[in-house]
Amino acid sequence: MSYADRVFVNMCKDILENGTSTEGEKVRPHWPDGTPAYTIKKFGVVNRYDLREEFPLLTLRRTALKSATDEILWIWQQKSNNIHDLHSHIWDEWADEDGSIGKAYGYQLGVKHVYKEGMMDQVDRVIYDLKNNPFSRRIMTNIYVHQDLHEMNLYPCAYSMTFNVTQRPGEDKLTLNAILNQRSQDVLAANNWNVVQYAVLIHMLARECDMYVGEFVHVIADAHIYDRHVDIIKELITRPQYDAPKFTLNPDVHNFYDFTRNDVSVENYVYGEQIENIPIAI
Repeated sequence: MSYADRVFVNMCKDILENGTSTEGEKVRPHWPDGTPAYTIKKFGVVNRYDLREEFPLLTLRRTALKSATDEILWIWQQKSNNIHDLHSHIWDEWADEDGSIGKAYGYQLGVKHVYKEGMMDQVDRVIYDLKNNPFSRRIMTNIYVHQDLHEMNLYPCAYSMTFNVTQRPGEDKLTLNAILNQRSQDVLAANNWNVVQYAVLIHMLARECDMYVGEFVHVIADAHIYDRHVDIIKELITRPQYDAPKFTLNPDVHNFYDFTRNDVSVENYVYGEQIENIPIAI
């Protein structure tokens, strides 16, 4: 059975059984009809995935691998903040009339700064350090930039990546591990989506730097299930679980900036019925 399914089910059970409710409190999110969107939440959820053992794609229902990859490339490769550069409509709610989400996400990763007597953005700095100083404990990104928050249409949820390289005994190549820090997550709508896209990112950066993939650690400060999602979650976690599919990254691509959403694929992906029209709090 899929390890990602087991992690997801255990996390959801823990939130439902041991979490705290925000019902009756002053909350920012609301449903499209204006009703406050309350949650059952758990603080400090930490999930670990060994990417060498299995690709963490949920089988309880389908996660759209190519669309998730498209969004992570929009942020990390294109460093874009305009929804017209995306092939999906997941950011439409937060875009202005020109398609911009403000100084958020990809915009921050593309801001250049002085490093090594030159100018680099955060992504290029990560790649440079992984290749030239892989055992540094300072290889990280941060897009939660306080002076720009007022110009972001949505504060970053997944805001920081920390990369850490290890040398496993007897292996010829180094291993790339990473931690994703997330301040907040809508578990039903976004959990596996985020897990999948950052797992893909680690695979791509490992390819660029000629490393093996290793552990992916996902840290969520506020993992929550919205009130209108509770019954959906309860049904979802009772579904059959299937074996994880085999993930493939196009072997002909080695440069991070050459990857596209079509360079990822899975074989033998068996999954449960899709959940349509999930209500999204805004």
